[in-house]
Amino acid sequence: MTKKLVIFDCDGVLVDSEPIANALLCDAINALGYPITIAQTKAQFVGRSMSDVMQLITQLTGATLPAGWLDQLQAQTYAAFEKQLAPVAHIACILEQLIENRHPICVASSGSPEKIALSLRCTNLAAFFGDAVFSASMVARGKPHPDLFLHAAREMGARPADCIVVEDSLPGVTAARAAGMTVFAYAADPDADGDALHAAGGRLFHDMRELPKLIA
Repeated sequence: MTKKLVIFDCDGVLVDSEPIANALLCDAINALGYPITIAQTKAQFVGRSMSDVMQLITQLTGATLPAGWLDQLQAQTYAAFEKQLAPVAHIACILEQLIENRHPICVASSGSPEKIALSLRCTNLAAFFGDAVFSASMVARGKPHPDLFLHAAREMGARPADCIVVEDSLPGVTAARAAGMTVFAYAADPDADGDALHAAGGRLFHDMRELPKLIA
């Protein structure tokens, strides 16, 4: 029997990037004169592409972002990743197990190709995926639309019904379900809204070591 394709989100699922990125994004929005907390930043922006994030910020603040704003934020984020980024606990062992069990795996992330590549390199996870890495920049619509997951499935030669998605955000879970895929919602973050993830169709789990049994 053909093993199901396992599609991983990157931020918060493979790499512990969200505390770093959210803190910097929160500071950058506050610097625009719009007061926002880290908790609000997470609730508004986690799981979305940067183009969607910028559009939402413009709507929230009612102001045009200054020239170079995104470039400066990305430079700060990438520099912080180089120094601080770590893999999600136990993820390397889980990827090894999935590969040993002949599950094809790939990444489908809202991040840019450059950000995904940097994240995987800094955490020594790049070799697990090779070229099987897909970004929201490759499709017309990012999460919560299903386009990215459907694109990843096509490129990997899998039917949506034969795909399992591992996500941690509401836009990601919503996108995976819209694509007709099974989705496991990783809710280890104390601030994760487990009720919302479950209501959107995610099957909750809280420790990455649980994943192989869930997939089996």
